[in-house]
Amino acid sequence: MPRTTQKAVILAAGRGTRMGELTTQIPKPMLPVQGQPLLQHILERLEATGVREFAIVVGYQAESIVERFAGWHLPVTFIRQQTVNGTGAAARLARDFAHGDAFLLTFGDILCAPEAYVACMDALAPEASAVIGVKAVDDPWQGAAVYETGLRIHRIVEKPAKGTSTTHWNSAGLYVFRSVVFDHLEKITPSVRGEYELTSAIETMLAANLYLRIGPLEGNWRDVGRPEDLAAVNL
Repeated sequence: MPRTTQKAVILAAGRGTRMGELTTQIPKPMLPVQGQPLLQHILERLEATGVREFAIVVGYQAESIVERFAGWHLPVTFIRQQTVNGTGAAARLARDFAHGDAFLLTFGDILCAPEAYVACMDALAPEASAVIGVKAVDDPWQGAAVYETGLRIHRIVEKPAKGTSTTHWNSAGLYVFRSVVFDHLEKITPSVRGEYELTSAIETMLAANLYLRIGPLEGNWRDVGRPEDLAAVNL
């Protein structure tokens, strides 16, 4: 069955400071997993779902990513984030690439099975403006707590205090957006961290009463954010 989009945007501009010295000379998406860069696994798994056009937002040590994937066998657009100032600012740069089409967005440190991408794509109902991929966890305090009723999202809380969430849904760093998201990305202001956050645009979409729904993920999923995560996926 055809997917709802054949375009994917991968945010890969950050250094990945939680990796410590491992990213002194190399960006986190280029760290090796089973002998290949993490980013290559992401591209290959997206391709397996039917994605045929890719945009990679690059920043820190951008040339290492460009040199490796400029010759990829499917079209790859490299978008440079000159100032690495948040996921919302990075996503906003993909407007021309999306060109009015729906697209999947993920981060360059999220490793998951192709089935996880498919779950998000297939959840994009005709009336929905976006899908947020979610994983069930005991307590979503390390990520973003997603509250829904009948699959429709009505609230999202970034980094909630431990033990305060009444939902088990954690945002998994996978999204499918329609182009209306760019109107909301233009409205966001810096967060308390001084960054333009993707979550802020999602909050403005919810405030505008747009229909956002969850996409419960299937298959393996891992945020490769710390050295222990990298070690686990290399076992």
